[in-house]
Amino acid sequence: MTSGRSFYITTPIYYPSDVPHIGHGYTTVAVDTLARWHRQAGDDTWMLTGTDEHGQKMLRAASANGVTPQQWVDKLVAESWFPLLKELDVANDDFIRTTQERHERNVQVFFQALYDRGYIYAGEYEALYCVGCEEFKPESEIVDGTGPFEGLKVCVIHSKPLELLQEKNYFFKLSEFQDRLLELYKSDFIRPETARNEVVSFVKQGLKDLSISRSTFDWGIKVPWDESHVIYVWVDALLNYVTAVGYGSDPEQFARRWPAYHVVGKDILRFHAVIWPAMLMAAGVDVPKGVFAHGWLLVGGEKMSKSKLTGIAPTEITSVFGSDAYRYYFLSAIPFGHDGSFSWEDLSARYQAELANGFGNLASRVTAMIERYFEGVVPPADTYEEGDLHIQKTVADAAAAADAAIERFRIDEAIAAIWTIVDALNLYITENEPWALAKDESQRARLGTVLYTAAEGLRALAVLLSPVMPKSTEKLWVALGADQALGRLVEQRIREAGSWGVLPAGASVNALAPLFPRVEQSQ
Repeated sequence: MTSGRSFYITTPIYYPSDVPHIGHGYTTVAVDTLARWHRQAGDDTWMLTGTDEHGQKMLRAASANGVTPQQWVDKLVAESWFPLLKELDVANDDFIRTTQERHERNVQVFFQALYDRGYIYAGEYEALYCVGCEEFKPESEIVDGTGPFEGLKVCVIHSKPLELLQEKNYFFKLSEFQDRLLELYKSDFIRPETARNEVVSFVKQGLKDLSISRSTFDWGIKVPWDESHVIYVWVDALLNYVTAVGYGSDPEQFARRWPAYHVVGKDILRFHAVIWPAMLMAAGVDVPKGVFAHGWLLVGGEKMSKSKLTGIAPTEITSVFGSDAYRYYFLSAIPFGHDGSFSWEDLSARYQAELANGFGNLASRVTAMIERYFEGVVPPADTYEEGDLHIQKTVADAAAAADAAIERFRIDEAIAAIWTIVDALNLYITENEPWALAKDESQRARLGTVLYTAAEGLRALAVLLSPVMPKSTEKLWVALGADQALGRLVEQRIREAGSWGVLPAGASVNALAPLFPRVEQSQ
């Protein structure tokens, strides 16, 4: 039974010319967490991710490796990108590849619609092009080269020379949409506010028509009315968000899912917040519900990049700390929407303090005491005292605050709200000393109340943290006997997690191995 509210959310589709690094993983687990939350809230949820497989950079990489472009992308996706989703426990509903027929065919449908509506024209174009970005670079992203590239113009992102391209291309009348876009930005279409301000400033400077085809190579989707041209890879890529949910082929599915929320890195914000909504307006299709731009992951003060040797594979972290710790760390340690620095020292410290000692130790202590003092059966609560009622209020307030934070796409704030329950329960155990109560038979009812309160708090934590840490919360859920008493964890309604008294007395508690074992790592 769903709430009836549609929640369609996407990652950017990734360019699989190299292996994924933790920046790709960061975006993907953030979107997965948002999707998991809405799924457990009963919203009609759909999560899309995928790969962007056309373009000149892919053609050159395939040629350098002595294979066809299709063989090259098939290998990359199978060996690197599908395994990433499994490694990080991502529960995406669909994975689109831009070389799939369902995408290519309906990109042509969309393009034909733009052409028929008078928004595409033929012209000549000359500009500096970055193959790494697959983009004609604006002046703001062109700098003078140094060292071996002295005297050349280079891309500010890749620090590699730009190529001067002169072609007869097709153009999209982007300049006609300046006023409509600025009106759109008056809403919360772009978040956070810093990202919105950047885009508004850019658009107010004036928009130029966009070159949307290439004619010097053929690895791409043919322009439907002129097969001597292929569609510009970025335009092709943006259309995945609609082709994946039925644009041009399944009107019922498209009406159910679209429009979407897009989560992207801030370096590709302009494509998603300027070009994409303008194209949709031109085609007579609803614009997205919103675009959220997160910050960069920095290593040694630099943006994550394989070319600059700052790329770290997600498996380097998950093989030591596990996927839940990976997900928790990146989603809690970095304010979502801002840049954040990664270090092994910070990861290790947070793992030990917050996960192993904070959450994991709490779960182990509570389940162990129920096993020891009540033969593994959750005891009934007796009279609630002030401290018990404080825990109940903390749980209710945290659940409400977390849901509100998720609505703002602030996963970090949601986790911080939920963590108030962890801290409150640890303090509660310390203050109430159940091990001392157990020595006094006259305190048996009070002991039952304390341990029920702790177990019910853990029940709420398992539900609220399950979108962030699906593996460890599932272990806790089973250890509490909640799977037998209440059903599967993923079926629990997350917006009802703050209600009290859900875990029934009499549930059978099972032995719980450490959720976050001590790790030895040499970083």
